[in-house]
Amino acid sequence: MKTKKKSSVIEQVKAARKQSREEELKAHGKSINYRKVIDSKNVYNRKKNKADDEVLPYLLPLTPKDKVI
Repeated sequence: MKTKKKSSVIEQVKAARKQSREEELKAHGKSINYRKVIDSKNVYNRKKNKADDEVLPYLLPLTPKDKVI
């Protein structure tokens, strides 16, 4: 069975990534996620505001027959 020969470019990229991760751990104490977008709390979000409202969109008036005891 033949073994695949790894490209030196791929090895260099992997070494650079490893070094970057190690520097990040030294600087911050944990790894930083660059892909996840964190929304600002000050930005208006219509969907979230609608989900927070627990009130029905309309209220039905009670008739004398519907009195709650």
